Amino acid sequence: MGYESPMPVQEEVIPFLLGEDNDVIALAQTGTGKTAAFGLPILQKIDVHTYQPQALILCPTRELCLQIADDLNDYSKYIDNLKVLPVYGGSSIESQIKTLKRGVHVVVATPGRLLDLMNRKTVDLSLVKNVILDEADEMLNMGFTDSINAILAEVPASRNMLLFSATMPQGIAGITKKYMNNPKEIVIGRKNEGNKNIKHIYYMVHARDKYLALKRIADFYPNIYGIIFCRTRKETQEIADKLIQDGYNADSLHGELSQAQRDYVMQKFRVKNIQLLVATDVAARGLDVDDLTHVINYGLPDEIESYTHRSGRTGRAGKTGISIAICHVKEKGKIREIERILNKKFEKGEMPSGHAICEKQLFNLVDQIEKVKVNEEEIESLMPSIFRKLEWLDKEDIIKRVVSMEFNRMIDYYKDADEIELVDERSSRGERKERGSRFGHDSEEGYSRFFLNFGKADGLFANQLIELVNKCVPGKVRIGRIDLRENFSFFEVEEKEAKRVMDSMNGFEVDGRRISVEPAQAQKGDRGKGRSGSRSDRGGSFRGKRDGKDFGSGERKSRSSSDKPWRRSSSERDSRKKRFNR
Repeated sequence: MGYESPMPVQEEVIPFLLGEDNDVIALAQTGTGKTAAFGLPILQKIDVHTYQPQALILCPTRELCLQIADDLNDYSKYIDNLKVLPVYGGSSIESQIKTLKRGVHVVVATPGRLLDLMNRKTVDLSLVKNVILDEADEMLNMGFTDSINAILAEVPASRNMLLFSATMPQGIAGITKKYMNNPKEIVIGRKNEGNKNIKHIYYMVHARDKYLALKRIADFYPNIYGIIFCRTRKETQEIADKLIQDGYNADSLHGELSQAQRDYVMQKFRVKNIQLLVATDVAARGLDVDDLTHVINYGLPDEIESYTHRSGRTGRAGKTGISIAICHVKEKGKIREIERILNKKFEKGEMPSGHAICEKQLFNLVDQIEKVKVNEEEIESLMPSIFRKLEWLDKEDIIKRVVSMEFNRMIDYYKDADEIELVDERSSRGERKERGSRFGHDSEEGYSRFFLNFGKADGLFANQLIELVNKCVPGKVRIGRIDLRENFSFFEVEEKEAKRVMDSMNGFEVDGRRISVEPAQAQKGDRGKGRSGSRSDRGGSFRGKRDGKDFGSGERKSRSSSDKPWRRSSSERDSRKKRFNR
């Protein structure tokens, strides 16, 4: 399979898994050879004459489940009769049950489907000797904690357990304390550190220019082969559709696609029939694709750990890669935080000019012409006719015509295209946006700013707010900056859509609570005041309309802490978050 020497994570982990009673926590980035690190020693210890699951591997997504199963089948090519079964949602549970009844040795599963099989009493875990949690941090982020606890409770206490994770969030400590026995911690690199082979670049642009910036970046790298990460399924599909319409070799991958559609898209991407894959974080988990040149963040994720996973899709197995973030000035703080955690400095990118892009594309074409393989025998009989057809043209004319035929569209596009203005985050305007006055006086040019009566305490995050607008307002709405507070939020939409957004959203409810969307117009005396999370402070800070009545200074009175329904317990906030997710 091309292995010559073990990678660091393999060198550290394999000896422990070959031993007895060794629990291991391994912190390593994606693309460092983790599957072989646990797969090879587990296969070595399987008793092929006992047709019951002896090893259990849990992972967060269907794609990763299938990838691990494929790798294990490759590793066990010369182990006769060894059976590996991938168990995941989106495929026939009846066929999985039939295979289990015939007997398998290794089960690779997503938690939800495995729990379903356990509840049906169709899978027996009593002989499991090794349990692997791969991408444990992502499983916790996706809300699989209860499922994992229920599964581990049915596995023999004498089993060995290996927990793989790219980052080390607090939730993992609970699993290790409850289910692991004095685990050996193996850290490849620094904790939570990103891959050293990845170059990190960010472009700070206005919200209205994000898609144009994406196109320029894609054009500037003619041989780009990468993943574009978006925050929501809707945004993912919209960006993919735009790229396809503009002539790019792209497609989308998100949770609303059927399993057959996802498999089809992934197969096309793996064989490089697709150059750009536009995906959500969850859909792209476990994509083991070689030679990705770029990862592009179409906006930074809410969780910094997600950035680590995103960027880890490139620069795998010792190769180099580029991680690009297209962001706006409000995300400057996130960039600094990611730099601190990854111990990596981001490079501020210069937006390539139209001239530079055309030049790079033309030289790429010349390289392809130089390196093209000529099949002399196949074209020999056709060449005399072609020579006669083109004999009136000299060499320079032919070269000009080939270049023009290939690049007239791109040259025409960039000839009249305006240069994209990068936001100067050091300017006083940029700093004011970054700090924000109490209610963010400066909206993005061409956008209107609104107040929304839901905030972080209600489980509302940026992606849920975008989905909320999309569900309430028919048609396309371009959303600008989002500012989430504890008990309320602010968001911006294009000025021409402002009235339609406000009128549409104010008729809806979330969990029996009415949505209130009002213009966020700061009063003159408000600039520079301290930030506060209590609702009693909102009166006097902006004015609007609610149920036909004026809403503004003095309308709201301070309430006692016992009379504040928006202050919920953590369980209630979790419930709110689930409702928004639905």
